Amino acid sequence: MTRTEPSDARSMGVSPAPDATPSSPWPALAIVLVGAFMAVLDTFIVLVAAPAIQADLHASAADIQLIMAGYQLTYALALITGARLGDRYGRRRLFVLGMALFTLASVGCAMAPGPGGLIAARLVQGLTAAAMFPQVFAMIQVLVPAAQRPKAFGALGAVIGLATVVGQLLGGVLLSAGLAPLSAELFGSAWRSIFWVNVPIGLATVALALVRVPESRAPEARRLDLPGAVVLTVALFLLVVPLVEGRAYGWPLWTWLSLAGSALAFAAFGLVERRVAASGGAPLVHPGLLRRRPFAVGATLVVVAYAGINSFFLILSLTLQDGLGLDALGAGLLYTPLAVAFFVASVAAGRLAGFGRRVLQAGALTGGLGYAVTIALVAVAGTGLTAWALTPGLVLVGVGNGLLVTPLLNAVLAHAGPTEVGMASGVLSTCQQVGGAVGVAVVGVLYYSALGGAAPHDVGAYGHALISAVAVNLALAAAISALLRFLPRITAPRSPAPAGN
Repeated sequence: MTRTEPSDARSMGVSPAPDATPSSPWPALAIVLVGAFMAVLDTFIVLVAAPAIQADLHASAADIQLIMAGYQLTYALALITGARLGDRYGRRRLFVLGMALFTLASVGCAMAPGPGGLIAARLVQGLTAAAMFPQVFAMIQVLVPAAQRPKAFGALGAVIGLATVVGQLLGGVLLSAGLAPLSAELFGSAWRSIFWVNVPIGLATVALALVRVPESRAPEARRLDLPGAVVLTVALFLLVVPLVEGRAYGWPLWTWLSLAGSALAFAAFGLVERRVAASGGAPLVHPGLLRRRPFAVGATLVVVAYAGINSFFLILSLTLQDGLGLDALGAGLLYTPLAVAFFVASVAAGRLAGFGRRVLQAGALTGGLGYAVTIALVAVAGTGLTAWALTPGLVLVGVGNGLLVTPLLNAVLAHAGPTEVGMASGVLSTCQQVGGAVGVAVVGVLYYSALGGAAPHDVGAYGHALISAVAVNLALAAAISALLRFLPRITAPRSPAPAGN
């Protein structure tokens, strides 16, 4: 697309403003990918700093749970609403606003005088991340020609994968014995540095986005479906809160009542959306999108895939640090081979788009092989297990996830028309968060049940727990492979046609 093609711009959902489409989409894409990186990074970097935060702020265990989970909670609740606001008011506007407020919330986190202030700032951080993250998916669809979208989604997949690892590695570096004294001298406490690093990056990204990212809106975007937004928020709240907090509190009765209530609330949301659509309004999530088989199957695959990815990171981190005695930096370094494998496979997946669904199947099978190899290595090593002995399995898992996640994101959004891009982006982002929360809850329960009352650094007990939990990851990989048969064949686009054509 060029500036001389206004009709193309409108068909892709790009507003006909003078700066509607740059000559090349890649500079704009690189800028918004920074926002995606930061949103994911802040989910993981706090995990490393939690002990230091608890000691410095004299926080309770419940406070630490809210500091870590509060971000994930508000992030998951607001993704679909954030995407629809971008459709109506402009995706660049929502991205810039989200990034600016995310940066401001990071300052609030860094300067928090106590646990309450930090919890509040983290809740705001999650809301602002939800404003900017779904715009990245939508911008890829409206700015990047169809033939180049697999490559763009390859870059997005690599960024998401790297952010999960870099979060733990960067946190470990900033809190390591070498840098902690300097961080404490500069910022008052070493843990505050993990939030201050967001500030210069956020300010630079806002400035660049205002100059280099074109504005886009959904054609004929109408006012936000407020009843739908309220009911969906309640439904997601009832679902996500017990999944995030249930294990820490021993799964009391309220968690099960909340999960049951979420099913009723989602049913109510469906009724509300059907009524809005029947009356000629603009529903938050159009029922027709979810009834479309390619999108429904793809969204289910995203839930299952992220259930496996997030849960594997959890049990691996617990095993490395609590079981094998690695510090945060050491654990982060062990993730490096997995991160490199994920990055290379994500980039390769974009170039292999012409092979369609076979790339996804290769990813599921390779990931499953990685889990099987991990189980075998732990079983053979027994009490002599060392962290670096896990590397072969981790590399295979990284390759598998890179080949799977990257083309899957593209395949799902390819079935959204130009008026549905923001809506589909929000649904897909929410599927990632819900899938991750479900996986962590289920696999976490199995891991701790197998661990029992084992003492820290009991290598044999932690190895047994890891085997039990990774068996679930292996089953999820097999489920993905089976579900892929129901996903329509993916064909490489021959020309930069509008999304959904």
